[in-house]
Amino acid sequence: MKNFQFFKQISNNARSERRLSLGEYKRAVSWSKYLVSSGAEIKGEGEEEWSADMSELFIGNKFASGRHSRIYGGIYKQRDVAIKIVCQPEEDEDLAALLEKQFTSEVALLFRLEHPNIITFVAACKKPPVFCIIMEYMSGGSLRKFLHQQEPYSVPLNLVLKLALDIAHGMQYLHSQGILHRDLKSENLLLGEDMCVKVADFGISCLESQCKSAKGFTSTYRWMAPEMIKEKHHTKKVDVYSFGIVLWELLTALTPFDDMTPEQAAFAVCQKDARPPLPPECPAAFRHLISRCWSSNPNRRPYFDEIVSILEGYSESLEQDPEFFLSFRPSPNRSVLRLPRCLLPKCITDP
Repeated sequence: MKNFQFFKQISNNARSERRLSLGEYKRAVSWSKYLVSSGAEIKGEGEEEWSADMSELFIGNKFASGRHSRIYGGIYKQRDVAIKIVCQPEEDEDLAALLEKQFTSEVALLFRLEHPNIITFVAACKKPPVFCIIMEYMSGGSLRKFLHQQEPYSVPLNLVLKLALDIAHGMQYLHSQGILHRDLKSENLLLGEDMCVKVADFGISCLESQCKSAKGFTSTYRWMAPEMIKEKHHTKKVDVYSFGIVLWELLTALTPFDDMTPEQAAFAVCQKDARPPLPPECPAAFRHLISRCWSSNPNRRPYFDEIVSILEGYSESLEQDPEFFLSFRPSPNRSVLRLPRCLLPKCITDP
């Protein structure tokens, strides 16, 4: 929220034509000097539809960073935005080529996506050795940050359900477009002021028809499906596995496998079929769904269409019966929910 207020202040000041302080100017110039053109749009072949007008972009404070990228807040055409900047390393040509390929793929995917639970793409700039992607600014930060501010096991179940449904809706849409996210985790799920969740960071996403092996994806073992860890052929079901881990995070507000290194977690998942421990008080409804989502057999994991249907059923049942999660029992038929007796039709419950 502090960063959000900071950029609101800058935006308001910009409208009143206040001159930037020396500190603000230096922060803006430090990376944007690579991007600034002579007041015109920077365009390349096939980029006309999404190219940013860099004369309209102000880069503010950095609020996140990755292995090869930085995320800044800023203003673009009088709108609060987040700016992902990637800088190619001069000393590693292979990595530089990979980062350019990921940038091109991410922009191509984001440009075609439009859904309330998917981050909104604004514009992009490609000017090697620096690339940037401009997206809507989510003032609530990442879901991971929010959860780490909570006491363990303290997130109310109705909020868990609301957040899980937002994520599932976003992933359902993504899969309907034939896209695999491949890096679904709480850090890549962003919150708005209204606690709406949006799926973000499509750096290693791909069309299902073009996805090959997971070779080289080593940064997110804690959320990664076994078949990806083993660098095998994978399908949409890898995102379902990751969703199961995220659902565990929502219920516990903890980091999965936090007593292991990422490599140890990968070994435990693949060789010992290990999963983060579900607390004894975890409602059977969530325990049942999570167990299905992170099954070691991808064919046993549900599709997001079914996950959305299940979660919507939970939500409707909870509205009718606040004690729903205490009385739920999973059906032997995994695709069917067994509702509490009080919610069954009268003709069935009466003798």
